[in-house]
Amino acid sequence: QVQLVESGGGLVQAGGSLRLSCAGSGSIFRFDAMGWYRQGPGKQRELVARITRGGNTNYADSVKGRFTISRDNAKNTMYLQMNSLKPEDTSVYYCNGLDGEDNYWGQGTQVTVSS
Repeated sequence: QVQLVESGGGLVQAGGSLRLSCAGSGSIFRFDAMGWYRQGPGKQRELVARITRGGNTNYADSVKGRFTISRDNAKNTMYLQMNSLKPEDTSVYYCNGLDGEDNYWGQGTQVTVSS
């Protein structure tokens, strides 16, 4: 069983940047795809960005051109580089790994963007 642990959240001003990391306790190569999701207060969890084992990526329209997802299988870590942050990006960000039909989730990291 692989555990996923997020880090890198925090408080930042609008226009600033943060980089989130998702570290696996074991090999993340097992995951067919990995992704970052976010959930704001009173909102449903939504996909932010996704990356396959082969490196194909897709992004929510709201973050295209501002966020970049990447994964380093050798370091068992996935990243989300977030630039030009907006107050509406404020959420708890969750790391996800998909292994067949099994979903693995991290505990979440809070990102707060002040205006």
